[in-house]
Amino acid sequence: MAEADLAATEERLGFQLPATLREAYLLFGHRRDLTSNHDVLLSPAELYVDDAKEALVFRHENQGAASWGILLDSLEEDDPAVFIRPDLADKTAERWEGWLERLSLCFVEIVLSECVQADGDSCDFLDPDHDSIEVLEQTCVQLPFPAYPICEEEHPTRWFLGQDVLLRDDDGTAVLARARTPEDLDRIRDLIPGNWLNDYR
Repeated sequence: MAEADLAATEERLGFQLPATLREAYLLFGHRRDLTSNHDVLLSPAELYVDDAKEALVFRHENQGAASWGILLDSLEEDDPAVFIRPDLADKTAERWEGWLERLSLCFVEIVLSECVQADGDSCDFLDPDHDSIEVLEQTCVQLPFPAYPICEEEHPTRWFLGQDVLLRDDDGTAVLARARTPEDLDRIRDLIPGNWLNDYR
């Protein structure tokens, strides 16, 4: 990603992008493997202001079910909060809701989430039950990532680290894993019971 791309985007939009957003694009905006394995980080040329003129949109859920954005009244902040807006059948019910309190944290979340959803034999998905989550909590270390989304009272998304394995728990409804090697992934499959999607052993 080049500085010229960001300058062209700012000229098209009519305002300067937050410093953190510019830095993220310059550092890894071209790395689709870090930003767009599942959900999609928009390119600078694709950034846009939503129809209600409330937010600058920079990311889409992979099936269009939601968008992530920065409220226009916070664009002058270097590291503004990030909001999410679900795509609902009743458009009048759609609202920008809090996601993470800083854009820099959101980009950490993007890289982590896209990492565990990459193609290849080092990633897998578990449909967990109570026993699965109990073993996860007992055998892996929960990472000190801020609770999110901040619009949820119970903050359902948690991150864990096992032996050479990164795991994301979505409130007990899904566990995603990314291992350093296929052998490391097999070890976590053996450790945490349940139906692993890609375990063909």
